[in-house]
Amino acid sequence: MIKVVFFDLDDTLVDTTKLAEMARQNAIENMIRHGLPVDFETAYNELLELINEYGSNFGKHFDYLLRRLDLPNNPKWVAAGVIAYHNTKFTYLRTVNGVRRTLLELQRVGYRLGIITDGDPIKQWEKILRLDLDPYFEEVFISDYLGVKKPHPKIFEKALRKMKVEPHEAVMVGDRLYSDIYGAKQVGMQTIWFRYGKYANRELDYLDYADFTVDSLEEVPKIVRGLNDEEEERSDSEVHAD
Repeated sequence: MIKVVFFDLDDTLVDTTKLAEMARQNAIENMIRHGLPVDFETAYNELLELINEYGSNFGKHFDYLLRRLDLPNNPKWVAAGVIAYHNTKFTYLRTVNGVRRTLLELQRVGYRLGIITDGDPIKQWEKILRLDLDPYFEEVFISDYLGVKKPHPKIFEKALRKMKVEPHEAVMVGDRLYSDIYGAKQVGMQTIWFRYGKYANRELDYLDYADFTVDSLEEVPKIVRGLNDEEEERSDSEVHAD
């Protein structure tokens, strides 16, 4: 029987991709507005390359951007980028459609909920707390705090042990076929791929590891209930066979 439903955070519960794109664009525009002597396309494309190389959690994106553009490290330009980025993030941070209805329905039926996410712990908790998602979840597991990233089996095993359930008693819901779905399936969990965001058409080589595919999170409670109904039917059949 399914007892626990785990969710990824970015682009599963929180609409991160659209937010990040908007925040980065606004940052570059604000830097130019305050004197950055480079056109938008050049600066923005350079920033995207930098993020791809150093990762989204790197703390010196705008400082390094100036170096890459062979410009002086002007603190005014850096501050303009930082201000616009954070103002955008705080103003437009949103959950994915249907998140609260989905979580409430799962709780109402009696499922325990958890988050398994990659990323910086403070940044991830900031999203969770700003959107008031914390009350829905019994536990939150973040890669940079635990020292292991998805799809490594250890992060899923740590979550299962903490929640005191076996792999077959848990479902993983996520937007990434590789890190969320392949990773969870490798340890024996049921998997639901949420086809959403920038990975909606990527990593399709791992599609076979998804037990279910959904385009809306509101499909998840019905799937989870169906898994338990199937288990009950099998148990009844075994009893009658005996």
